[in-house]
Formats: sequence, structure tokens, C-alpha cells
Amino acid sequence: MKLKTIWTIAFTSFALVAHAQDAKTPYPSMAPVDQYLMERTAEITLARSAAPPSISQDAEVMVLGRHGYETAAKGKNGFVCVVERGWTAGMDDPDFWNPKLRGPICFNAAAARTYLPQTIKKSEWILAGRSKAEMFENLKAALDKKELPALEVGAMCYMLSKQQYLGDAGGHWHPHLMFFLPHTEPATWGAGEPGSPVLASKDVQGRMTVFIVPVGKWSDGTPDSPHEH
Repeated sequence: MKLKTIWTIAFTSFALVAHAQDAKTPYPSMAPVDQYLMERTAEITLARSAAPPSISQDAEVMVLGRHGYETAAKGKNGFVCVVERGWTAGMDDPDFWNPKLRGPICFNAAAARTYLPQTIKKSEWILAGRSKAEMFENLKAALDKKELPALEVGAMCYMLSKQQYLGDAGGHWHPHLMFFLPHTEPATWGAGEPGSPVLASKDVQGRMTVFIVPVGKWSDGTPDSPHEH
């Protein structure tokens, strides 16, 4: 499957397996808010499934409410786990409004401080009734005014949940790690080169390059099965 965008929601987030946008997307506008929400305990469990228990059990967890993300569990190791929705994807992603999309993701401390704020603000704007275009206009303005932090060196995340659903084409895709950098050439990582395990996606609106590294096991330790994707 050709990689075009990575979800990340994030995917970003985001980050996901890419596909050409259908001229008649099945998700032309936002669904009722209730379709994007989850039962609180279930969302906490899903968020923690993004990383191995040795990491996620001591992580902070945030869940999506009607007005944005709320802290549901305090952490003590610097990691923050959330479940991203489709509006963390790129502007042209056909799953942007897909209410089924769920991207469990655990950020390390650097990403929690400097990447996660974009996810939080996007969600607040969308849930406040902003259109897709308005959300991206707000993001541009916030970045121009430095109201959102610049990415820190070492910002990364885990996306190892078997329960992830990264869009109608991507589905559960593969367990993977993501690394967030200011715009840079993928070639500096050898990303996308023949035989390279590293993939890359340029997040134009978020002003970053996301490097994606598929790994062999899900967070519960079971092996990934490429034929299932």
C-alpha cells in the first residue's frame, strides 16, 4: 500500500497509511459530536494501549470531552496518552471527518510539551464549531504568533495499539513509532529509500516532518501480521 499521509492523528496525526482522496468522500462534513466521543473508561484503556504497559501505566491520560481534551489520569513518567480523532489529519485527508477513526498515541515528554498542544487546540476549535478551513486558519495564526511551541529535539510517540483504526483505507495498519521534527528533507533519514524501514510525511499545516518507523510487535507483545493489513 502506498504511503501518502501519516495520521497522527495525530493520526496528525497523524499519521496514517495514505490513499488517494476519493472525489466523493463519504465524510464531507462533521458528524454529530456524540459519534466522536467514547465512554470515559474505554477511552482511557484505549489510550494506554498505544504503548507497552511499562510506559503507559505511569503515563498521564487525556480523554476527549465535548469541549476538548480533559485530563482523566495523572502520570509520573512524562508520557501522555490520548486517542486522536480524524481532524488531526491533513487538510485533504478523506478521513478528516470520519467518526470511526481512533488513533491511540502515547507521546514522550518532549512531544507532550510541543506536539500535543496542536492536537489539543485543533480539537477545541473543531468542537467549538469551526469549519475545517477555519481550524487551519487558526492553526496558521497561532504558529505565526508563536502561541504554540516549537518542536523540541527528541519529540516522538508510540502507536502500537491493536485497536487503532486509522481510517477506512489504513484500518489497523502496523504498530509504529513516529518522530517529529521541524521541516527537514526525508533523505536526511534515508526515509523512503529502497529497503529503508523509515517512512516520512510532510505536515505542511503543522510545519513539521514526521518520520514513521513500523515495528514488529503490538503493545501487548504479540507480533504484527503483515497479511492482516
